[in-house]
Amino acid sequence: MEIGNGFRPHTVTWVVVAVGLLGLTWLWVSARRRFLAVAVDDTHLRQGSERLPLTRITEVDAEGADATDRRDTGRGRVLGGGFDVPRGYAEVRLRLDDDTTVRAWARDGAALRRALRTAVTDSTP
Repeated sequence: MEIGNGFRPHTVTWVVVAVGLLGLTWLWVSARRRFLAVAVDDTHLRQGSERLPLTRITEVDAEGADATDRRDTGRGRVLGGGFDVPRGYAEVRLRLDDDTTVRAWARDGAALRRALRTAVTDSTP
């Protein structure tokens, strides 16, 4: 547009704008990867920035609980440090060894349930 109107292009300004936009995009993507990451390994469940030992989990909710039984939604602390389960993620309720309920979350709630049940039964002495 600037060249078409006979003006000299502001190359430095456009480079600064491009670098700024790339920086903001990188910040957004890295934050989402860090705070919305879910991983189950042999010893821990990692939800965002929080790690929960699998030995503390005594029960994983029923398979269809996220779709059919919503009357208990909002009960229990959300793993990962958020105020609520992230939008677009399924909720999986877990009972811990001190009889408290916490809410785990994943895009695929059924896969998280299967992984947790397998990992919890493998980690039980």
